[in-house]
Amino acid sequence: MNKKLKTYRRSSETGAKPEGVSEQLGLRPGQSLELLKELHILTREGKINQDSRRKLKQVNHLTQFIETHLREIVDQKLINNEKGFPNQTLTLADHGAGKAYLGFMLYDLFIKDKWDLSEGSIQAHIYGIETRAELVHSSQALAARLNFNAMTFLNISANEARGQDVLPDKIDVVTALHACDSATDDAIGFGLDKAAHFIALVPCCQAEVAGALRGGKALALARTPLAELWRHPLHTREFGSQITNVLRCLYLESQGYSLTVTELVGWEHSMKNELILARYTAQKKKSAAERLRDLVAEFGLESVAATRFPKVFVGLQGS
Repeated sequence: MNKKLKTYRRSSETGAKPEGVSEQLGLRPGQSLELLKELHILTREGKINQDSRRKLKQVNHLTQFIETHLREIVDQKLINNEKGFPNQTLTLADHGAGKAYLGFMLYDLFIKDKWDLSEGSIQAHIYGIETRAELVHSSQALAARLNFNAMTFLNISANEARGQDVLPDKIDVVTALHACDSATDDAIGFGLDKAAHFIALVPCCQAEVAGALRGGKALALARTPLAELWRHPLHTREFGSQITNVLRCLYLESQGYSLTVTELVGWEHSMKNELILARYTAQKKKSAAERLRDLVAEFGLESVAATRFPKVFVGLQGS
């Protein structure tokens, strides 16, 4: 039987909004006012301040990028169901979840009442990964209060999550919104381990590579004029951030992902604005691995690369 995705309209009991309120607040169609109040993005009176508006715009923009891929994954799972593979489950892991704005909004917009998942055709589950215990506990309590039963929150790091039995062997979508420094790399490693179909990253505070550049600055200045790119401390930080994300993109391409790099929102809203979207194609690019190795050698980043890009460096060292 051909099961199709089914959209819905929320009733007043599930947070429908008077005409015009959605546009005024910058909400997506069907987005629950009650959830946004629980997340303290809206006040109890339904008002929003400028800081919350910026936060809401960032998260809503990211959900729009994710939506297309969620639908693609669901379509494939429906096909698998028809082929005799029942109990298909859409899975998403959000790393550095914080207060779980992204996870709750994704659940509200795209899982709760959104698809026709009747007859056990497809299930869905969102996992929030966060190191701060108090935020995990508050998210668990909110999910229980809202009856968002297909949400699990884990008080672990992205790196620790790679070996957790509570997580399934495969995760369809991996997100990391402002996961600090190497936590983004750990989220990438998690996504590769879990054969993620789609990975969405908004990197933040990339300090590790900048530290490595700083440590080898004197030698680099003597060796190459390119070191002028990071001679001054401000440039070290900015260039370190830039090269970090370039290396991450090459790493993902070398492991079979196609990449889109764009803005999350306008720079006037956030300086932590780079959005990396990776979709699995199974076409591993040898040229990307070679360029990654060349850049690491050029900038003296071997110590970082051995930890952050192991699949490339193990393969290249053995070739």
